[in-house]
Formats: sequence, C-alpha cells, structure tokens
Amino acid sequence: MHGLRTVIYHVPDVDAAKLWYEKVTGIKPYFDQPFYVGFNVGGYELGLHPSEEKTQSRTTNVVAYWGVDDVQKEYKRLLSLGAKEHEAPQEVGEGIVVAAVKDPWNNVFGLIYNPHFKLT
Repeated sequence: MHGLRTVIYHVPDVDAAKLWYEKVTGIKPYFDQPFYVGFNVGGYELGLHPSEEKTQSRTTNVVAYWGVDDVQKEYKRLLSLGAKEHEAPQEVGEGIVVAAVKDPWNNVFGLIYNPHFKLT
C-alpha cells in the first residue's frame, strides 16, 4: 500500500461545489469535467462527483482529515464560507487537534493538525 491518494465528495451541484472548494483550498481544479472535478491538494486528490442523492443521506462513519497548521482558524474560516458545525476543534492528545464541518452538501470535511505526522 502507498497510502491515501483520493477523497471523493458526492455533490448534487458539481459547479457550485467546484466554486466552494476553490475557496476552501485556494486552488483551481487540475481536472474539470461534468462527470468529475479533481483538485491536487498537497499531493492528494480532492474529488467532486456529481450525485442525484439528496444531502440528508450522507454518512458520517468515515472522515478524511485534511492537514492544516491551525485547526481553530481553519474551522472558523470554513464556517464563514457556509460550512456547518459538525465537531468543534479539540485536542485529542500529544498536541494533535482535530475538527470537522459539513460542507454545503452535508459531506463531512475533517481538519487535523498533527505535529508528529511526516510524509514518507
């Protein structure tokens, strides 16, 4: 195994989601088609997949955490962009801080600061 490569969020409005995630990541997608939009975020793929599914049926049993330097600051920024609170920032031990929001389509979007994590 090589590790995580892609996280895909299912959205009913891929164009609106593309614009929202451009604001969230601060980058434009490298792949932009009606059937899939892909962003390269620090060497990992954030993908948007069009879905007919309603937003209420999203699951929260799997959460991808995106690395940030300041979870509290990023959490507040995402809320200001229209995300909804899901899990408030909290330290979980050894300096690791996590939080999660729900994007406008009810996908869970996790944040993590982990001073011990190093890419190999």
